[in-house]
Amino acid sequence: MELWILFGTFTLLMLIGTPIAFCLGVSSLGTVLYMGLPPLVVFQRMNSGMSVFSMLAIPFFIYSGDLMVRGGIAGRIVAFAATVVGHLRGGLGQVNILTSTLFGGISGSAVAEAAAVGSIMIPQMKARGYGADYAVNVTSMAALIALLLPPSHNMIIYSISAGGTISIADLFTAGIVPGLLFAAVLMVTAYIVARKRGYPTEPFPGMMVALHLFAVAIPGLLLIAIIFGGVRSGIFTATESSCIAVIYALLITVFVYRQLSWKDFVHATMGAVRTTAMVLLIIGCAAAFSWLMAFLRVPATLVAWMQTLSENPIMILLLLNVLMLVLGTFMDMGPTIIITTPIFLPIATAYGVDPVHFGVIMILNYGIGLNTPPVGAVQFVACAVGKISVWQAMRSIWPFYGAGIAVLMMVTYIPALSLWLPGVFK
Repeated sequence: MELWILFGTFTLLMLIGTPIAFCLGVSSLGTVLYMGLPPLVVFQRMNSGMSVFSMLAIPFFIYSGDLMVRGGIAGRIVAFAATVVGHLRGGLGQVNILTSTLFGGISGSAVAEAAAVGSIMIPQMKARGYGADYAVNVTSMAALIALLLPPSHNMIIYSISAGGTISIADLFTAGIVPGLLFAAVLMVTAYIVARKRGYPTEPFPGMMVALHLFAVAIPGLLLIAIIFGGVRSGIFTATESSCIAVIYALLITVFVYRQLSWKDFVHATMGAVRTTAMVLLIIGCAAAFSWLMAFLRVPATLVAWMQTLSENPIMILLLLNVLMLVLGTFMDMGPTIIITTPIFLPIATAYGVDPVHFGVIMILNYGIGLNTPPVGAVQFVACAVGKISVWQAMRSIWPFYGAGIAVLMMVTYIPALSLWLPGVFK
């Protein structure tokens, strides 16, 4: 009966449009009251869920990304990407994907990337004769690359949700090859669709211009090496690297590019504060919800049930992928990771799946969910920038969805894609 109250209340509140943090908190409180436990238990669990030092990395990375967007780094990365791939068929679509790949190593957020890159690329693509649906779909799918590349916020959340036993440095490293593979497959897909629709190429500006634009973009691109190199080498932790990213972003945008105004600085700071408040409330409520599921033995029960279905790891992984894809379409990514990691991770490890490998699988699944209604935050942002309805975008997004699912299957069943690079650094 306790599980019926927990999941029933959560589902009902979500269906009537209650914010996800309150869905998690109210359902947890109602279940605790029914069980006769003191309500203080819920608030203790919320406090313990929020009082994790590693969690500070999330708002600081968000802050640094916002500073870089407002300080002109995103625009310079776009200009450099245009010289590299703009001459390919559907050139601006290729530029969009390469920019998202480069900027993903700075922002770490799919929504931030869709807003930053989309606001630059989508109007340009529409003005050059590209379909608005094509521009939006390329932007929204390419934004998911940021989820796999360091400094992915969601990899930090996954590590914390797994009890802090999984190395964030290993997770950052494990996402690099799948992220680059995802970018390559999207570029091929964008090329095929662009060729079918007859979209133009962009003229190559010349080697000297390309070298100049690369030199101009270097200060922004260096942050990728600073974050990854510092965390991987052990010079500083993920949390410390996020603080260094903020300081570096301020130095570059104020003293090198000289484009960050006082107004932009205030907006970025207030935005980081609001985001921190929202993220911590969701994480705290999700921690209480997850504790209740563990207390009611949901993970152990689900492991036992799935073992009755099949002993074949291939089928179990396929089933887990289906479950995560469905969940990702109905819930935001952060709380979904916190809720489901204690459930799905024991199942995966019981069948011999490495926790680092499974983290990449989970994040890619939920990332595709971010681009799928009804809760597809990335899709909504891209459509808002492109000024089209979600329905218009969904009618032609299927080739890009197919590319995403193909990469997901490769990442799932070829563990070396995720585990080879962490092994090299070890």
